[in-house]
Amino acid sequence: MSSIELLQRQIHTAQELQAVVKMMKVLAALNIHQYEQAVASLAEYNRTIEMGLHVVLKAAHTHDASLQHDNGDGFKTYSQSLSSDLGRYGVIIFGSEQGMCGQFNEQISHYAIAELEKLQLSPEHLAIFAVGSRLISHLETAGYGIEQTFAMPGSLTGITSMVQEILLHIARWRDSQQIVQIILFYNHLHSNTLWEPYKLQLLPLDSQWLQHIESLEWRSRTLPIFTMPSDVLVASLLRQYFFILLYRAFGESLAGENASRLASMQVAEKNIEERLTEFTSQFQQKRQTAITDELLEIISAFELSH
Repeated sequence: MSSIELLQRQIHTAQELQAVVKMMKVLAALNIHQYEQAVASLAEYNRTIEMGLHVVLKAAHTHDASLQHDNGDGFKTYSQSLSSDLGRYGVIIFGSEQGMCGQFNEQISHYAIAELEKLQLSPEHLAIFAVGSRLISHLETAGYGIEQTFAMPGSLTGITSMVQEILLHIARWRDSQQIVQIILFYNHLHSNTLWEPYKLQLLPLDSQWLQHIESLEWRSRTLPIFTMPSDVLVASLLRQYFFILLYRAFGESLAGENASRLASMQVAEKNIEERLTEFTSQFQQKRQTAITDELLEIISAFELSH
């Protein structure tokens, strides 16, 4: 194969890669938008849950029957803080299921590991869920065992079922494994190409947050009333609240993954364009040289014949 034919093949391959990269850029940008929209849509739902919690807290305060003394699934169950000597820490880390997303998994893994090291927990006091198979090698290399791995959904439609599945596992954690604190680690999206690791405490509930909910102003003069037991209502509202937090973690992590992929594709596109320019320049130079050589041969042949 001549050098010109080789360059033609290289140019063709680079052009095909360029088309694939451009398509991946478009898909990543569309995915970022839809995940951002999904996270934004949770705001009103979250406000409704907070209003319900506000009603229960106000009712308890008015009747001088603090929910901090509820049995079962009342606020005490979700806001109590025990030492690690009496229970274990549950950690859920969100990564990716797919590649070509730059340092996305490395970044969240290193951040989570650094935060866990600050806790100075022994292995028996730590249980880790990994969401996304590409996290596993980073965590295991650092010496952390993974109790269970979940597949990161590839679209919005898969998030709800995955959140419900994780909520069931969290319930088992609390009931059978003495999990007293649950922490989420995921990449939080700032813009289309910027993200950063983020830590969120799922349990126990933040007492300051509860105080803030209780201090909110109600829009009308009278509060709604409820007839079911307060601990049952609290448990139901908090399940919805945890659903929102986990759904947001999935949505933001997936948006961050696609932002990382978009940034990687932008770098790849630039590199391909540079290579295409180089190949095209070489092809034109060699083609011009070949044409010149052919002309010289024709002229030489003509001169020899005369």
